[in-house]
Amino acid sequence: MKNIKFSPGREENNLSSMQAIKEECGVETAKCYQCGKCSAGCPVAFAMDLTPRQIIRLLQWGLAEDALKSKTIWLCAGCQTCTVRCPQEVDIAKVMESLRISAKRQGYIGDKKIDLFHRLFLKSVERNGRVHEMGLIVGANLLGFEPLKDVEFGLPMLSKGKITPLPHRIKNIEEVKKIFANVRKKGGKV
Repeated sequence: MKNIKFSPGREENNLSSMQAIKEECGVETAKCYQCGKCSAGCPVAFAMDLTPRQIIRLLQWGLAEDALKSKTIWLCAGCQTCTVRCPQEVDIAKVMESLRISAKRQGYIGDKKIDLFHRLFLKSVERNGRVHEMGLIVGANLLGFEPLKDVEFGLPMLSKGKITPLPHRIKNIEEVKKIFANVRKKGGKV
């Protein structure tokens, strides 16, 4: 995958900005007419510095660097709500993932804890075929130098069976490992 780079603020870069996104992830951001359904339905919009609609607008204006520096791309849960709600069928979740990858490659990681969580999440999926919640929380807290963060929630969640001390693996874990191997083979980082 290439890095998404543009000269910010130049009108002549609008077309090249949208073309770069289309080449990167196959999504036509030009189709977005800014209805706002993506932002209205986003369950994480309250915590974002820019709404999903605003990220797409930045890309349309050729201001991709501003989008890459945004916290929004790191807070996106990838739940696909924005994509499903879009009347123009713009895959906003795919754009967000593509922007995250490019931002990481270019060193635009605003919050190191979010990047750490993202890496640990993917490692857990690769290892088990699904996320081991307790391992993810403990790993993020230890590596984030906050070992006692949220510790008061651990025992009640364990006693209610909401989290388990040991991970559960899916049956066909080798299939998941193949997916991760293919991503690495194509130059992707996981």
